[in-house]
Amino acid sequence: MEITPAKLNTFLLFKLPSAFFTGVRVKYIDKQQCVVTVKHRWINQNPFNSMFWAVQGMAAELTTGALVMSKIRATGHNISMLVANNKASFLKKATGRITFKCDQGDLVDKAIAKALETGEGQAIWMNAIGKNADDIEVSNFNFEWTIKVKSKQ
Repeated sequence: MEITPAKLNTFLLFKLPSAFFTGVRVKYIDKQQCVVTVKHRWINQNPFNSMFWAVQGMAAELTTGALVMSKIRATGHNISMLVANNKASFLKKATGRITFKCDQGDLVDKAIAKALETGEGQAIWMNAIGKNADDIEVSNFNFEWTIKVKSKQ
């Protein structure tokens, strides 16, 4: 089954309701990139009248994680995924609609191929950049995803 924005957004509603109710939405996904948006609203604001950093983090993580999930599903193998580390930088107040984009699907392909070939776990760092409506970078997130082929039992 192909992973689509509508399916991912339904997944958010049932499995990650905090992301769904704060407005995180997948807008686009293909083999190379994923785009997620979130709009600054009362429900996701901080005391400084901008978007709470954790809401930005949920949107950024989803851009990278959705790529990993879709690539794993396409293999048909039983592969686990987990965030091991993350780093973030905040460059400007996040107000209005923030768009996060990750275009590193090729890194995931290489890591999965190596995991399937060697049977060893792999780690990859993926980047998601958040920009406002004026195309100005407001935040930059890096996530270290680990993947491991599960043994058949």
